[in-house]
Amino acid sequence: MSGEGLFWLGKDGALRLRVRVDPRSSRPGIGCVQDNRLRVRLTSPPVEGKANGELIGMLAKILGLRKNQIEILAGENSRQKTLRLSGLEPKTLKDRLGLRE
Repeated sequence: MSGEGLFWLGKDGALRLRVRVDPRSSRPGIGCVQDNRLRVRLTSPPVEGKANGELIGMLAKILGLRKNQIEILAGENSRQKTLRLSGLEPKTLKDRLGLRE
């Protein structure tokens, strides 16, 4: 990964988003941006893809996407992941996540 920020457009025109997952949290939700990664709290444990499934479901709901529009490109077995979001504009991503300019 070269020095991209929190999100960027890939060569295919889809957005890439960096996240850091905190599994087994007491409350699920979107946290702050730290080290160019969006912190996401999940209640699921990181076993058998449960946390990844919860992550995709949560982001799909928040961003107004279908689950099949979100793909884990890197970090499937890691807390730090890179996601591919298709059908979403950068401004819409910022608005729906409540990110400031």
